[in-house]
Amino acid sequence: MGKGRGGTGRWGFAEWGVRFPRRVLVVAGVLCVLFGCAASQLADRLSVGGLAASGTPSERAEAWAARYGAGSPELVLVVRPVSPRHALDDPAVRVAGRRLTERLAAEGGVAGVRSYWTADGDGAHGSRGTGLAGGLDADLDRGRVAGLRSTDGRATLVLVDLDGSETETAHTAERLVPRYTGERGPFAIRATGPAWSLAQSTVQARTDLLRAELIAAPLTFVILALAFRSLVAAFLPVLVGGVAAVGALAVLWALTAVTDVSVFAVNLIGALGFGLAVDYALFIVARFREEQARGRTAQEAALAGVATAGRTVAVSAGTVTAALAALLVFPFSFLRSMAYAGMVVVVLAALTAVFVLPAVLVRWGSRVTALDPLGRFRWAPAPTIGGDSPLWGTVARAVTRRPVCWGAACMVVLAALVLPFAHGRPGLADERILPAGAASHATADLVRSEWGTSAEGTLTAVLPRVDPEADRAALDAYGRRLSALAGVRGEATVTVPATGRYAGGRRVGGERYPSEARRGPYTSEAVGGAYAPRPGGGAAGRVVRGAVVTLTLRSDPQSERAAALVHAVRRLPPPGGTLHLAGWAAQVVDARAALAQRLPPALGLIAAGTMTVVFLFTRSVLIPLKVLAVAALSLTAALGGLVFVFQDGHLRSLLGDFTVTGTIDMTIPLLLFSVAFGLSVDYELFLLSRIQEHYRATGDNTAAIVHGISRTGRLFTAAALAVAVAMGALASSDVLLLKELGVGLALAVVVDATVVRGVLVPSVMRLAGRANWWAPGRGRRGPDPRHGYPHHDGSSVMPGHADVTDLTSPSSRA
Repeated sequence: MGKGRGGTGRWGFAEWGVRFPRRVLVVAGVLCVLFGCAASQLADRLSVGGLAASGTPSERAEAWAARYGAGSPELVLVVRPVSPRHALDDPAVRVAGRRLTERLAAEGGVAGVRSYWTADGDGAHGSRGTGLAGGLDADLDRGRVAGLRSTDGRATLVLVDLDGSETETAHTAERLVPRYTGERGPFAIRATGPAWSLAQSTVQARTDLLRAELIAAPLTFVILALAFRSLVAAFLPVLVGGVAAVGALAVLWALTAVTDVSVFAVNLIGALGFGLAVDYALFIVARFREEQARGRTAQEAALAGVATAGRTVAVSAGTVTAALAALLVFPFSFLRSMAYAGMVVVVLAALTAVFVLPAVLVRWGSRVTALDPLGRFRWAPAPTIGGDSPLWGTVARAVTRRPVCWGAACMVVLAALVLPFAHGRPGLADERILPAGAASHATADLVRSEWGTSAEGTLTAVLPRVDPEADRAALDAYGRRLSALAGVRGEATVTVPATGRYAGGRRVGGERYPSEARRGPYTSEAVGGAYAPRPGGGAAGRVVRGAVVTLTLRSDPQSERAAALVHAVRRLPPPGGTLHLAGWAAQVVDARAALAQRLPPALGLIAAGTMTVVFLFTRSVLIPLKVLAVAALSLTAALGGLVFVFQDGHLRSLLGDFTVTGTIDMTIPLLLFSVAFGLSVDYELFLLSRIQEHYRATGDNTAAIVHGISRTGRLFTAAALAVAVAMGALASSDVLLLKELGVGLALAVVVDATVVRGVLVPSVMRLAGRANWWAPGRGRRGPDPRHGYPHHDGSSVMPGHADVTDLTSPSSRA
């Protein structure tokens, strides 16, 4: 690769967009068409769910529960007679109820149905039943499951088990619910359950994506037009973001052939791709205009932008990608797909900014500054976006004069933001991520109020090595001991179908099944508390006996009391020696444990990658440590704000109504930290490049800090506003996960680009002095200001002169 005019041999490949602009634009256009064709087929291949941890004991227990016909229902229907004169036991209502159950059981994708009106003792139609009915109430009323009735006896639940993955069950629910809800014959029917919640979340996410784009695009364009003072220049970040987003969607389409990709990944691509495009385009275009103001041609100015800001874009993209890659260590498929989406859009945004954007700048030349929207109203020339900012220069001088005072004040502000994070409680997403008026959420609230528990409010203990006949006494003793545990007493009712119900260490209900019903051999249905696996579940056709015990929770499944109950149950020795505990509360406990186990290596990967990149970028030992510490502090402050708003329920009037669950979905802080950490280091690298440029040219640490802050202050302000708008547009979403992500990222970007970059960083660097630039073998001796600093085109820049050399160029490391 040749040097090119004003280039460097090492970056010859990045000069293609400058040297061959027409060819690069033609290739980019063709690729965009191909990407667009692939991206148009993505929607039907996206998955839903993946918010719970995989590979955990509770996940394996769910599989055991399903084998024994005790799995949790994916779809729950609330059925109430339309006429208040009709009761559930009226002959006509019973006939209609049985027909409803049979129709549901015959639907494709339905594995089994349990309803109040089924004729057999266990109330199951289809290939398997469910353990929820026993969890709600274990008593029988004339051979029918009375626990499915509401407390007032006016409504009943129909529990539907669906076959397939989370995505397949959501599609099945999306097909079935419109056909079975509303007024159907003598019934008024409503729906809830995990599958229906996922289906509604998917539809809502797509609607919110369109709304976010309609909000973010015009506002961001206005910010960029005012910042650049040019409608033409403001279009360039849109170009970069559009190309990156379309390319990322096409790559995700290819990835769906080998792995699950969450539907929410599309929302992340839109927000993150556009946000990074704004950053990268701002820095490169600002450098391009700066070089043009020095009298350079369009090609020379574009080449200088690639050789300086373009280098920093590449390093920044590597840092953001490394931060997102750390998400892959967590056992959440939702996070993995978000990591894939984020890494792809980051890389494509950087490639577009380094190759396509310079080609556009060369072709447009001076027209990049055309169409100033406020040009006719200006009475004096406005400062350029990459020029010195008097305001930020004043702030920088004030901070460097009193670094201790300003640094301490900044730390107090950040500490106040961090404080709520201390009581943050991680949880898992349920139907409450949707608005209270959404069908699945409203119906789930109805179930909680009229049945005294939620559809997820049971724990299912599978005892595969127990014989309900031979171990009847052991099961009775187990039920008594289980209900007497400190973590269980007062929080749950224990149901052992073979013996009865227990609470507070004593039996409070009779046997669920009459003694004459206990007979062998065991069938695929529940008989006397014994469950045989579904066909194929036993080894070599052998009948595997076991028992299923259910615990009905009175507390929220995500509460600390429910967690204590899970731990207490697992500590109690079970009959037969083997226990598989399934249920939402167990999944929450296991997800928290998986998070705590995987968090240290993930943070270690982020820290090691960041320190390595920043060290290679700056050739300093202290600066990478400072970058890591400052970024961690500012991002913890953003997480504190997230807890304050969404877990504690503040500012609901400003952000739209959302349900306060008392927890924060544990995947969101992880995703927010990775994305915001990358953006934080992104700003830091651009600031350091300016500071170190000036320091290498002058040897004056304080002057270099002031120069870097004043030169990048206006740029960071514009970038932060644009990125905050792009990310914050997700706050308009009605899906709580997206709202949390949008608010958190917007807060992180604003805090980082103002308080941290404008105050904390300069105060720390001022206190560190020349130690900022120390590296092994170089000692504390800085550059000699008596000697000129080599320019990238071979000329020399003397102290006090403007310098456009990037700190990573070979000449800067000479």
